[in-house]
Amino acid sequence: MYNTGWEHHSQSITIELMKAFFLSYNQALTDRVNRMLDEHGVRGFTRWALTEGRGTYDGEPHYGTHAWPSMNTSILAIVEDEKIPALLDAVREIDSTTKQQGSRAFVWDITQMM
Repeated sequence: MYNTGWEHHSQSITIELMKAFFLSYNQALTDRVNRMLDEHGVRGFTRWALTEGRGTYDGEPHYGTHAWPSMNTSILAIVEDEKIPALLDAVREIDSTTKQQGSRAFVWDITQMM
């Protein structure tokens, strides 16, 4: 358990096993991703509407160019540790029906925040 010492509206935030959940996905999947976040109780996040990328091994590049016109969107959410397995399962489910779109999720520990 970490106490940030950050005060907002007389309320201190305590971090208990929080994780950063980063997801990059084809922007065409935004409605599905929004629904997934809502279904898993993830309210707060930061979204980058236009991000570029390509898969490590396969999948179509997303560059926003004439040759490769599609683009990605990426989000970062800080969530409770226990939400991670269900979120990753939900991303796997989305990815299983959209393999060429190359959705990818990454998780890392949050040790401090303010």
